Amino acid sequence: MICVNYLFAQDDSSAIKDVMNKQIEAWNKGDIDGFMQTYWKSDSLMFVSSPPTYGWQSTLEHYKRAYPDTATMGKLSFNLIKLKQISPEYYFVIGGWHLKRTQQKDIGGYFTLLFRKINGEWVIVVDHTS
Repeated sequence: MICVNYLFAQDDSSAIKDVMNKQIEAWNKGDIDGFMQTYWKSDSLMFVSSPPTYGWQSTLEHYKRAYPDTATMGKLSFNLIKLKQISPEYYFVIGGWHLKRTQQKDIGGYFTLLFRKINGEWVIVVDHTS
């Protein structure tokens, strides 16, 4: 039984890494709408930055204001520091992000994400990015 739970945990952490790879792929194509498909489509989504934003649509609008074109978006990469299963339904992720840009200074920082498995799919329900 322990082995089965371990295998599920491995599958779930791989699924979360796949979600994050989808984010990178969409972002690096300049596709913020595609990037946002990894977030919970709910008014209860929390995006904690400056200032905190609530809701999927508000978070999408925040990203589009902050990154109006592909030059500003740059090329995204992540450095995953920790993936921690909290329960069968939740994962906590800590990592770093970096945008490599050609026309502007590169930027980066850190994030903490709370993933929730909803209808069999892992989605981000809380994102704190600095």
